[in-house]
Amino acid sequence: MVTLNSKIPEGPLAEKWSKYKSSMKLVNPANKKKLDIILVGTGLAGASAASSLGELGYNVKVFCFQDTPRRAHSVAAQGGINAAKNYKNDGDSVYRLFYDMIKGGDYRAREANVYRAAEVSNATIDQLTAQGVPFAREYGGTLDNRSFGGVQVSRTFYAKGQTGQQCILGAYSGLSRQVKNGTVKMFSRREMLELIIVDGKARGIITRNLITGEIERHSGHAVVLATGGYGTIYYLSTLAVNSNASAAWTAYKKGAFWGNPSFIQIHPSSIPVLNDYQAKLTLMSESLRNDGRVWAPKKKGDKRPANDIPEEERDYYLERRYPAYGNLVPRDVGSRAAKERCDAGYGVGDTGLAVNLDFKDAIAKQGKEAIEEKYGNLFEMYEKITGINPYEEPMRIYPAGHYTMGGLWVDYELMTTIPGLFAIGESNFSDHGANRLGASSLMQCSGDGYFIIPNTIGNYLADEIRTPKIPTDTHEFEEAEKAVKSKIEKLLSVNGRQTVTSFHKRLGKILWDYSGMTRNEEGLKKGLVLVDELEKEFWKDV
Repeated sequence: MVTLNSKIPEGPLAEKWSKYKSSMKLVNPANKKKLDIILVGTGLAGASAASSLGELGYNVKVFCFQDTPRRAHSVAAQGGINAAKNYKNDGDSVYRLFYDMIKGGDYRAREANVYRAAEVSNATIDQLTAQGVPFAREYGGTLDNRSFGGVQVSRTFYAKGQTGQQCILGAYSGLSRQVKNGTVKMFSRREMLELIIVDGKARGIITRNLITGEIERHSGHAVVLATGGYGTIYYLSTLAVNSNASAAWTAYKKGAFWGNPSFIQIHPSSIPVLNDYQAKLTLMSESLRNDGRVWAPKKKGDKRPANDIPEEERDYYLERRYPAYGNLVPRDVGSRAAKERCDAGYGVGDTGLAVNLDFKDAIAKQGKEAIEEKYGNLFEMYEKITGINPYEEPMRIYPAGHYTMGGLWVDYELMTTIPGLFAIGESNFSDHGANRLGASSLMQCSGDGYFIIPNTIGNYLADEIRTPKIPTDTHEFEEAEKAVKSKIEKLLSVNGRQTVTSFHKRLGKILWDYSGMTRNEEGLKKGLVLVDELEKEFWKDV
């Protein structure tokens, strides 16, 4: 039986990380060269971890299913990254950032991990700035900040509406440097299919080359998963179509525990579903609610164009209900409020499943040029997808599956219940409780990769310096490869009439209807029955 041990250091929250670092085991530079680390995923968490571990001298093998790490889904993060720099002198601090994350997560996150994430946030901004990330700046040259949902200070650093893309390019530059130096070996277009456990420890993975179909074996003294979340279970989500949780799910089937699997964030501002042929939805950054005002008509079923509805007939329901936060309420609050308005018959558009995000007042006050400077690429994206010019009429938004707070259970060292298997970034469960605050995802991913895992993995590997290279011709690797090939053959031998995508789409509909924004006992039980029926049909007709 597995005993959960979070390994949280004793003492006050503010001293735990310093105490841990001062007492952890170290690996000297000569021994680091003898140790192999497998890292799966090259988003901001994976790329930053790989470059940092390579810089330390470890031998790192990095795997991604894209053709280049630059295509990892971290590029889709738009609004910003949090840090407690207090540049605005508005009362921010490490403790306030910690408290906002704990409160925003409904007090269901591990306090020690969250405080540490807040503690390293300032160093993360320094690191990314040094790598050339072009964060927005004030007129005098200092880094600018803006506010995000669920907080009352301005602590979010941003690069227009493409912060994730710029951060991943910064991390990628560090990763590329280590590839050139020979400490990191890059394996692109690979999908992890199995985790190898030898004598109770994670010792390698089985991958499939997505170009040739070849099944490959890779070994290491430790395995790190940086494979993101499982939001695509809803089929229509803000995630990239290929983003999946197959690597983390493989670890779960091997014995790694899962924490808070039901905690899935529904983002309040996605472009609504436009037709039945969509494969994904597109996020409209939370940062837009700094200047955009959310409203619905006061009259049920009002189908007039938004600009034809006079001011006195508009319900700015977030400002009305939550005056302390206004339009920048936490995401779960904003999503439920939008759904409530639409379910009550106040939604807009042809389907009635949308509310307005209006920039009329902001443009009138600041000018179109100022709004374009802050959100230009987001406005362009919206117009390209919908054909509506948001400078002239309101955006239409509706909640969509976005982020998973749940993930693989990890301890303070970010190690799962399988010794030697670590999970960082969105793939673990530890930092966001039941709801993630905006701009905290990039903060956690980069903090885990640059400053946390390079320390904690060394504490584990210090006991592995006498372990020789892990061979790949052992019984464990042979059995794992055989099982992987058998499963692939089983899938291909069904010879059904329906596509995998058609099953995924139906699965997403079941989960959205019965395990989406609102859930109850009757719906969950019905959803379980429908999922079982769909699985049986899958193995008969895929």
